[in-house]
Amino acid sequence: MLKLYNTLAKQKEEFKPIHPGKVGMYSCGPTVYDFAHIGNLKTYISTDILRRFLEYSGYEVRQIMNITDVGHLTADDVNQADTGEDKMLKGAEREKKTPQEVAEFYTEKFFEDLKKLNIEKSAYYPRATAHIPQMIKIIEALIKKELAYEVNGNVFYSVEKFPSYGKLSGIKLEELKAGARLEEHPDKKHPYDFSLWLKAPKNHILKWKSPWSLGYPGWHIECTAMSIEYLGETLDIHTGGEDHIFPHHENEIAQSEGYTGKTFSNYWMHNRFLLVDGQKMSKSKGNFYALRDIEDKKYSPMEFRMLALSAHYRSNVNFTWTAMDQAKTNFKKIVEWKTNLQNLAEKAEDKKSEIDFSHIYQKRFEEAMDDDLNTPLALSVLYELITETNKLMVENKLSEETAKNILNFWEKINKIFGLIIKKERIDVSQDIIKLAKERKEARKAGDFQKSDELRKEIEEKGYIIEDLKDNEYKIKSK
Repeated sequence: MLKLYNTLAKQKEEFKPIHPGKVGMYSCGPTVYDFAHIGNLKTYISTDILRRFLEYSGYEVRQIMNITDVGHLTADDVNQADTGEDKMLKGAEREKKTPQEVAEFYTEKFFEDLKKLNIEKSAYYPRATAHIPQMIKIIEALIKKELAYEVNGNVFYSVEKFPSYGKLSGIKLEELKAGARLEEHPDKKHPYDFSLWLKAPKNHILKWKSPWSLGYPGWHIECTAMSIEYLGETLDIHTGGEDHIFPHHENEIAQSEGYTGKTFSNYWMHNRFLLVDGQKMSKSKGNFYALRDIEDKKYSPMEFRMLALSAHYRSNVNFTWTAMDQAKTNFKKIVEWKTNLQNLAEKAEDKKSEIDFSHIYQKRFEEAMDDDLNTPLALSVLYELITETNKLMVENKLSEETAKNILNFWEKINKIFGLIIKKERIDVSQDIIKLAKERKEARKAGDFQKSDELRKEIEEKGYIIEDLKDNEYKIKSK
């Protein structure tokens, strides 16, 4: 029985979809004005794990992830995120390109990162700029319901008109004060009213005609319009980072439920921040990393995915190069284990194994994942299996059929982990192959001194001999 922590309920709840066997999931995607940073990517990996485990559990998942290419202002951490410069325009000014060119470039780079990290494709990636008519329609309805108002071409949502405002974040309007970080807009009736539509300055590039002004949409209305368009008025699951709880997701709820009169999403799942050396990531601190920065340090995308899997999605991941070294070690451990199993399983005959690992480990693995996607515990189950099977292989007590059985189990659970392990291919020269065969004959004859001398000679040439069952061996590069 799958239980997920629901931010709205402030507790774990049994997952029950709206329609049996089907899940509609909306995931807040990137604002494509720059490369996605590793904090963003950690969130997308966690969402991918959720998606994969739902599919593993038999659900048909329709996931939508938006692409924000307008309306996300730079002061998104200043309460209602309706001040500052549009991030797309900032990116265009920085790179001396049009906003559309910037959006295309960084959308392509975002998809490249998703592919490298083996994150499954969403059913659709709608773009904000392609859904302006849907946004206008919703805004018109909110004005008609007197939940929103227009002043000087700007349209704002009246938070005081939505009685349950704050139910996701726990924030109460009566306790909010206009502090130093809240830039009050002169057209607002309440300092925490948020923008649905903003009148564009004359030199503003991204703007559209509307009943109120030549302008552009607020950031929050985009997700309401696109989620309703592709998933209906009530979602099963809405995901995002913890920084989205307020104001972005709180405002999504207010405008969506104000528009439809229905629950916007039954489950809200939020990822904790990725920290860098214990601090929040920031360009000003010099600790801001994209995936390409990790690759430049000779770490693979799969090793970063390994780091993300090693922490629960509701726990902070502390990114350090030492942590990446450990992730590299853990990934290598899995790769070598799988490779050794494959070598053994290739000799398996078509008969039943004497050990059924699916009964021994699969239940524990699924129990860990059913408990709010506890990937660290699920990995510990895998590590126990690795320790046990490695011991059996060293003692030559693991049969080929059992190895094949364990590999089948690995393939099942790796549908959730999503780790890409490429089969190792090594070009070995004929002289190394000759030395390896001579060593095999020496071992067969019991001449272990000569065997050791040949091993040393092979190692000096840059290769390692790994002894297998029945006097067989494998040649690996050092």
